[in-house]
Amino acid sequence: MYQERFYRYYMSSQGLVRFNVMEFESDLEIFARCNLESRARGLLKKYRSDIQKYIKDHPEFLTSLVPLKAQDDAPDIVKHMCLAAEAVGVGPMAAVAGAISQYVGRDLGIYTDEIIIENGGDIYMKNKTDKHILIYAGNSPLSNKVALLIPGENKSVGICTSSGTVGHSLSFGKADAVVIIAEDTLLADAAATAVCNMVKSVQDINPSIDFAKSVPGIQGVVVIIEDKLGAWGKITLVDPQSI
Repeated sequence: MYQERFYRYYMSSQGLVRFNVMEFESDLEIFARCNLESRARGLLKKYRSDIQKYIKDHPEFLTSLVPLKAQDDAPDIVKHMCLAAEAVGVGPMAAVAGAISQYVGRDLGIYTDEIIIENGGDIYMKNKTDKHILIYAGNSPLSNKVALLIPGENKSVGICTSSGTVGHSLSFGKADAVVIIAEDTLLADAAATAVCNMVKSVQDINPSIDFAKSVPGIQGVVVIIEDKLGAWGKITLVDPQSI
């Protein structure tokens, strides 16, 4: 079911061209040096097709809530989703939004030295200038009160968010927002789901962060539930009013 991405009204990035591509459930908001809409649409269709064809032959890939081993002849994006999911103990579709963002963004990177792709709260970014990511956390009093500073290091990074109280994605937790930062956007996406599933109450903040710390490749984590926030790692939190 499509849900309006109302948070996009807050999005902007000076010096970059903004455009959107959609294909069924996939809805990508993209910022790049130039309008790459046609190329982005073609890439989106390609990678969606890779996943859909694999699901047709292996329907358990769509529904499994536990890790699966990809077949030897699986497309690279499917194999990557399975590896990311295995690292944190969730089903491979927990990495699908991050997978689309990263694979489309990586291929578009040939044509632009900066790119941001946002796909339902999951972001692939390669930035040469500092960026700020506002954290929306539903009804939490901390919602839109905290932002992440992503330094302009000209490196690829994934920033992915999961919530047990916002949106339609399946979650077994009650966190208002869990944000994971990792070089691999697929890992960030799968890990956000896994950590969010662990957070049922404020008392789960520290154990969930400890889990994130134990996963190789995760650079940072933010957990928000009700009026409490926990964070660890390569994280710089800023007051949005100071930006």
